[in-house]
Amino acid sequence: MLIRPLEVTKDLEAVVSFYARAPDYWTLVDGIAPDRAKARDFFETAPPNCDASASQHLGLYVEDRLAGLADLFFGFPGAEDACIGLLLLGPWAREKGYGVIFLRHLEGLAVQGDASNLYLAVSNKNPRGRTFWEREGFLDTGLSGASGKGAHRHILHRLKKPL
Repeated sequence: MLIRPLEVTKDLEAVVSFYARAPDYWTLVDGIAPDRAKARDFFETAPPNCDASASQHLGLYVEDRLAGLADLFFGFPGAEDACIGLLLLGPWAREKGYGVIFLRHLEGLAVQGDASNLYLAVSNKNPRGRTFWEREGFLDTGLSGASGKGAHRHILHRLKKPL
């Protein structure tokens, strides 16, 4: 297993391919399978007030195959915080302990970046994801908001883990 930084210029095609093989999360929350634009968004979208130069876009490789994606941002919601925008494993890599390993790697990067808290948002349409985050020590902040459109509206709940 290897976790390494991803770059849009070198790794966009790998992310496009990963999304094509693992569309279930995006289909669940957006109602449509991810496309090339969604893969590009992985590299280009960030929460407000984040330092783009400190952002991390990471790939988890198992047996030379991209098996997971994650991104980590610094400065959201507060200057002293870090935020996971996405941590997603392909169906073939789930329930094998890789999610915990990937999360520990992100937590280590957040600590190295002097973050005091790690935040994320979890969709009400993803109860398995929420169970994972809560099992790993994330707590509901009480903040939530609507996301999506039409039949694909969902509620994002902000979770926090002190570091």
